[in-house]
Amino acid sequence: MEGREELSLRVVFRGALVVITRPRLWPTALRELRAFTPRRWWTQRPFLPLPDPELMRFRMVTAYGDAEAPFAPDDLVTWLEWCRNWHRTIG
Repeated sequence: MEGREELSLRVVFRGALVVITRPRLWPTALRELRAFTPRRWWTQRPFLPLPDPELMRFRMVTAYGDAEAPFAPDDLVTWLEWCRNWHRTIG
């Protein structure tokens, strides 16, 4: 697996582990995963609905200043809670 795909897979897997214990965030997590997943994801390896590797790299750089920085699952929870509140605010 290519390094960029590995980053996406690692982030999604670790994110799923932290979100699975927070049912109130499930709808938000699914909505955001859908928004981050490339169209026709099933036509490209690894045939999983993973976020675009370049987008994940960009998000890691903007969040941590380094694409190779360790992913902090608590940051995902904070971001999902923000998304949940934001979607409720805009209706």
